[in-house]
Amino acid sequence: MADSNPARPIYGPTLVGIYFNILLYGITILQSYLYYANFTRDKRWIKVFIVVLVLADTVNTAFDMAFIYDALIDHWANSEYIQTASWIFRTDPAMTAVIAMMVQLFFAWRVKVLTSNWYATIAIAAFSFVQFAGGLSTSILIGKFPKFLDFQNFKPAVIIWLAGSAVCDCLITFILVLYLRRYKTGFNSTDDIVDRIIRLTVQTGLITSVVAVIDLCLYLTNPTGLHLAFNMPLSKLYTNSLLSSLNARNGWAFNSSSDPSPSTNDRRSKRHPDVITLGTSSVRPEVYVNVESHEMTDSPRLDRDMKHADSDHTFEGSISVDVKTGQTNAV
Repeated sequence: MADSNPARPIYGPTLVGIYFNILLYGITILQSYLYYANFTRDKRWIKVFIVVLVLADTVNTAFDMAFIYDALIDHWANSEYIQTASWIFRTDPAMTAVIAMMVQLFFAWRVKVLTSNWYATIAIAAFSFVQFAGGLSTSILIGKFPKFLDFQNFKPAVIIWLAGSAVCDCLITFILVLYLRRYKTGFNSTDDIVDRIIRLTVQTGLITSVVAVIDLCLYLTNPTGLHLAFNMPLSKLYTNSLLSSLNARNGWAFNSSSDPSPSTNDRRSKRHPDVITLGTSSVRPEVYVNVESHEMTDSPRLDRDMKHADSDHTFEGSISVDVKTGQTNAV
């Protein structure tokens, strides 16, 4: 039996998806603030990149809100209009594909920096451009087939878009996890940090790929707009996956010293080059032991106490113990 309300099959799932889009946009703003507050020393191009990414996300949210308002408020009684995708709706696939491509290419750059593997980098970039082409084609084809019930006429473009995006995300996750596992040393402190980074990489990569796959499966199997509940927030998931990866660096540095000053960390990184570098932070598999001592001086009044100070020595500084080689250096 056909639904007596023509808006429900399309705009019900769309409205739910836009709710999640706006919710995740709020998290995007919070994560952006935390990034700029905590990582003032990041490269300028990364800061500019984040600004552009957040602006694109803002435009996407504004268009989605304008679309739902235009359909359900301005044209609430026009059943013919609400069964047709407006030009505002057509911007969503293209903008989602652009945002996804920006995030994926950033991770491709990170893979290149970490692994120096051009083949992996090119493969990630290739799938990213493929999904972008699919998303852009989807937006163009919506203009050709504007009726929501006619969306099944351009399945190949949607498959290329969402499947390409999911494959790209899985490839990024697989390569980063494979690389990070090489840095396990057998020491709990270092391995715990590597495990945390791996978990974050898997979680952020799987969220976007799983949502894209669900979106695609619902699109192929359900002729209504149910898939739009997953499609609308997809761009925000990409932005938040990148921002959470950048912000998580605060908890990645391992150092048993209580001095968190950047200058101390910089000096130590120069003396101990064996580090795992992710972006602008590092994990150092060394243990630093600070040793304090007392200086012994001659005094006629203390001659009788000299016999109690035979074990005292004059030493100030720190000892660096490399847990991989066992070599100990006094600094």
